[in-house]
Amino acid sequence: MYNFIQKFHSGWAYLVLALLFIAAANSLMGYLSKKEFTTKDRKIALFGLISVHVQLLIGFVLYFISPLGSSSFGLMKDAALRLTSLEHPLINILAIVLITIGWSKHKKAETSELKFKHLSFLYSIGLLLILSRIPWNLWFNN
Repeated sequence: MYNFIQKFHSGWAYLVLALLFIAAANSLMGYLSKKEFTTKDRKIALFGLISVHVQLLIGFVLYFISPLGSSSFGLMKDAALRLTSLEHPLINILAIVLITIGWSKHKKAETSELKFKHLSFLYSIGLLLILSRIPWNLWFNN
């Protein structure tokens, strides 16, 4: 069970990163070109939001069944264990909160410019935070 969930979490992450990149880039291009916010733009941002929330749920399950998750929480001297038990979950939860705030702020915004601004800024910060805490050594060794 653990191996399946771990592989699914890692595989789904590629889709999450691609959708977040597309959503952030689309919003940034919309903001810079001052175009009108359309349903296509909303759907792109929504797919990014849904994908990170699914990843969060998978991550929560994995965190509690993985030997690298909650069971190794007190071993902070080991950088690899600290990354998987503390830094990766904490920073990614923060990133998902920022992405969710970006989605909420865009819904309340009155103009297309503000919608794109909120989405591009908060989705981009979320994407950068996620990229900063991916355990790359585990991704490429499995």
